[in-house]
Amino acid sequence: MWKKLQGTAFGMTIDLNRLDSIRDYDEAIDEEFGDFRKQFQVDMWRNAADRMSIVENVDTMLAQQTITETEPGTILKDFQALLNLIGAGIPVSGTNYLIPAKLLSEFNQQLSDPVQIDLKRPVQKSYPPINGLYLLLRASGLGQITTKGKKPYLVINPEVIQLWNQLNSTEKYFTLLEAWLIRADGEILGERRSALNEGSKCVDFWSRLLNKGKKYRNYAEQQEMNYYPEFHNLALMRMFGLVAIESGKPEAGKGWRIKAVQKTKFGEALMSVVIQAFYEQGMEWESETNSSLTFADLQPVLQPYFPEWQTAFKLPGFDFRPGVYVFKVLLGNIWRRLAISGNAFLDELSDLILESVGFDSDHLDCYTYKNQIGRTVEISHPYADGSPSTEEVRIEELPLPEGALMKYVFDFGDWWEFTVQLEKIELEDPRSDCAEILESYGASPQQYPD
Repeated sequence: MWKKLQGTAFGMTIDLNRLDSIRDYDEAIDEEFGDFRKQFQVDMWRNAADRMSIVENVDTMLAQQTITETEPGTILKDFQALLNLIGAGIPVSGTNYLIPAKLLSEFNQQLSDPVQIDLKRPVQKSYPPINGLYLLLRASGLGQITTKGKKPYLVINPEVIQLWNQLNSTEKYFTLLEAWLIRADGEILGERRSALNEGSKCVDFWSRLLNKGKKYRNYAEQQEMNYYPEFHNLALMRMFGLVAIESGKPEAGKGWRIKAVQKTKFGEALMSVVIQAFYEQGMEWESETNSSLTFADLQPVLQPYFPEWQTAFKLPGFDFRPGVYVFKVLLGNIWRRLAISGNAFLDELSDLILESVGFDSDHLDCYTYKNQIGRTVEISHPYADGSPSTEEVRIEELPLPEGALMKYVFDFGDWWEFTVQLEKIELEDPRSDCAEILESYGASPQQYPD
């Protein structure tokens, strides 16, 4: 029945004759997705630059703006409130690692502009300002996920917070601005992969928002913002001081009611400079996909207006950790505990996993994990499309804290999906040839059942 789907997706042509399942359809889309995403995003920024109207007195407007906890918006005050909420760590949902529902309502009231909703079972997305702040927390690298036992926790990275606390208000503001407009992606919030990052969604909305603003007479009219810019981005626009929002009382069973959105003078000035900078850069920044780079893409164009932006924020580098790595590998109700040298390559870990359940290795496989900002990284079998391959990445090169999880998928036809948890790193163990099955629980399934 699925083959009734059209042979195109997002403008890409897909050969349905070579596909056997929905999973194959998704994978075929992913094969073409990279180039399409890049071009789509470039086109959106170019169109935004073409539609930008001339903003008068940009130099004066920006040079006169002082950055504080509450000016030009409340982003720094509200972001600090989120850091305070997390403290030593809070438990989060097991799938997308989001803030639990029981904390949301009270935290919403602590924000500078709490939103009103009338939902019986609200989740993080129901509170757009909280969803937006969480996005910045992960995109900036300040928030990280660790696992205690079987429970995931959201914690503040101790190395990163030390660097963050050394920044002044201006430096913090523009670090968060770059984290949002350049590095953030809806995937961090558990959304399906999109052709656009968050900055592109915002710029498209901004370029279509008239200087006189826009009014929304009812919920039906405001639903267009579910797509661009999305409500968490709209909330961030307000917290950064780019727009003013008139909210209304929510209807029963409804969320945040937006009655009107209006650009601020500061927002007009700042976005005109930012969009022009993106346009001159070619609508693409390397830091979109490389979180290790310094948060300083916009510094050359904005520092003349904000000379306080001296220190550029940079996430600490990752050090290789030689030693023996102990993994707990789960497949359904069974598990295996494995030990392997850190200098081994991932394909050697694959061999050990398959040996532990008695599978042959005559199929493709891949590993996926979330990096420090919540983006998915995939490492593929040498014969599969994609880079890098499992023959090129050593285990000690993986930027995973103890307790972190990876997914290991073997045989893309039968789709055996293992959960691989890094339990500990025995740094004092110097063995370079260790590959052991330490413990087993549960009988292995048949690889090729009748």
